[in-house]
Amino acid sequence: MPLDPLPDWLIPRRREVGARLRAARDHANLTQMELGNRVGRDHRTIHRWEHGYRVPTLDDLLLLADALGIQPREFFE
Repeated sequence: MPLDPLPDWLIPRRREVGARLRAARDHANLTQMELGNRVGRDHRTIHRWEHGYRVPTLDDLLLLADALGIQPREFFE
C-alpha cells in the first residue's frame, strides 16, 4: 500500500533522477521523441519522467540505461 502522505524527500529525489535522465539523454544527443522510440514509450512519458511527474518502472530504467549506453545505477548516483 502506498504511503500517504509521501515522505518529504521523495519528490525532490524523483526530480534528481529525472535530471540525470535528461542529462544522459542530452549527452547521447537524443530528443525525447528519439529516446521514446528506442524504449517503446511516448515522448510525453519521457517528459514526465524527466520532470519527476511520474517515475519509470525498473524495466523502463533498464531499457533507458541500455538505450543511453549507461549503467542503471547512474540514475541514482
